[in-house]
Amino acid sequence: MNRSPLGRTLSARRRLLGITCLGALAALLAPTLATAQSWPSKPVTWVVPFPAGGGTDAFARPLTAVLSRQLGMQVIIDNKGGAGGNVGASVAAKATPDGYTWFMGAVHHAIAPSMYPRLDYNLQSDFVPVALIAKVPQVIVVNPQRVQAANLAEFLALVKKNPGRFNYGSAGNGTSHHLAGELFKLQTQTFITHIPYRGAGPALQDLIAGQMDIMFDGLGSSANHIKGGRIKALAVAGETRAPGFADLPTTAEAGLKGYEVATWYGLWAPKGTPKEAIDRMTAELGVAFASKEIKDIWTKLGADAPNLSGKAFGDFVGSEIKRWGDVVKASGAKLD
Repeated sequence: MNRSPLGRTLSARRRLLGITCLGALAALLAPTLATAQSWPSKPVTWVVPFPAGGGTDAFARPLTAVLSRQLGMQVIIDNKGGAGGNVGASVAAKATPDGYTWFMGAVHHAIAPSMYPRLDYNLQSDFVPVALIAKVPQVIVVNPQRVQAANLAEFLALVKKNPGRFNYGSAGNGTSHHLAGELFKLQTQTFITHIPYRGAGPALQDLIAGQMDIMFDGLGSSANHIKGGRIKALAVAGETRAPGFADLPTTAEAGLKGYEVATWYGLWAPKGTPKEAIDRMTAELGVAFASKEIKDIWTKLGADAPNLSGKAFGDFVGSEIKRWGDVVKASGAKLD
């Protein structure tokens, strides 16, 4: 059927309008598609808020090595220790949210709001929760030359007989190491002196060197030193034995019921980070956690490969903030 000149003109205009609309839509989607396809186009930085050698580092280094291979771009660790991990958290919170700065924090950052009343960052409003990286039980470790106890029962008898004689080190005020020690003192009615360090790494070095007696440490950072005989593990703080440490008894088995403390590590992005970058990072973490390489390393460090990301991880962090706030209140823990 032949169209009139007017019909042909209207049809041409409709086609032109359709092409124009498609062009406009493509222009709107271009930045999103470009981000999804091109990220990362340069090295990515993970801010680790503790010195090298601590538990956060023990998990961050092998994981970022795997992610670097998967992404085809280097993932760099930037250690920024101080104030129980709060210096690094503050730096990460203020970073440009372009997908190239991420924050690997820990349980310490869920404790911080209860211990530091004037933090210049908010873990829940200044960051986007990405994923849980690892969760490991804490372990009671001692320098075997300074604390001569074969098991937890002997250790308890020793500290009860000698109040104030022994000291314990932590990764800093308000960290899980600090609160684990205070909770231990509260539940056992004992007194040991707290010595805060700038991170678990420096504290561990002093424990190994015999400059300090005890640590309530994350199993991840103590694992290799325990296996090497440089420090002695008395018990893991929980009701179940840790992966890779089947011979190490739990505090519950040793008679200290209800003393359960875990150290966990997580990844956050500064608020405003492109969703496409967060989605890609989350997906790559899932691939890494499913790999035999990461599973084997996590088992050696006494951890399980996690499966918690996004809102579920954020909800977990919220529950931990409340839990540790209750512990701080009950124990009367204060900044030293």
